[in-house]
Amino acid sequence: MIPVGPVGVIMGDGPVVLGMPHVGTHIPAPIWERLTDVGHVRADTDWHVDRLYDRLLPEATVVRATFHRFVIDPNRAPEGGSLYPGRATTDLVPATDFDGRPLWRPGGAPTPRDVARRVAAFHAPYHAALTRELERVRDRHGAAILFDCHSIRSVIPRLFEGRLPDLNVGDDGGVTCAPAISACVTTALKERAGRFTWVHNGHFRGGWSVRHHGRPAEGIHAIQMEMAQALYLTAEAPPFDYDESRATVIRPLLGEILRRLERLVLDGGL
Repeated sequence: MIPVGPVGVIMGDGPVVLGMPHVGTHIPAPIWERLTDVGHVRADTDWHVDRLYDRLLPEATVVRATFHRFVIDPNRAPEGGSLYPGRATTDLVPATDFDGRPLWRPGGAPTPRDVARRVAAFHAPYHAALTRELERVRDRHGAAILFDCHSIRSVIPRLFEGRLPDLNVGDDGGVTCAPAISACVTTALKERAGRFTWVHNGHFRGGWSVRHHGRPAEGIHAIQMEMAQALYLTAEAPPFDYDESRATVIRPLLGEILRRLERLVLDGGL
């Protein structure tokens, strides 16, 4: 692991880059003191996603944020704005958690100046590292694939009705990657998903990371996997412990998807 400010990078030689914008749990003390008790729980973390994907694709590059999304969300546009206009969501610096509960103590909400500083100190370095690694990989192999790794509680009434599918694939309607990449992922799911439910471009069409970095015409492709945390946690509630027995069931499917994407590039399929 090579620390680059608020970012951790594991450099691999293969064509796949695993992006992990929401695994970080670090909140600097001055920001921590301004958060409510709700914020201190950090319930909206993509808990243990880095552990879930660990060594599934040995040659993959990994780029992970070390800071928490309550500091600033690296999967939102730096200038703000909703990923899904008209739907409930959270902001660049969230005012509430996923359940709509306030995150900031009275007088503690970040000012526009605070937000600008956090963009410079956290958001920009994460995406600079991601850009650098994607371009390095593209220059080596002729193409690079950003596989953006996420997880979320499967039931959050404020954000969506009912229960989420287990696996949610997003490529912004085919904009962020070549059709062969989307087909590679969805074919693997059709063949191997078994009892797991899945959807393509459903609730999650891809966050800002995928939409920003996915430039198929330049040889950089991006696709997102949003996974229900029930697949690999003991419970979708504190303390959000990793469940090895559950993870053992889903990890082979994730590994199969990643290996197929790697092979697609190495075999000249793009």
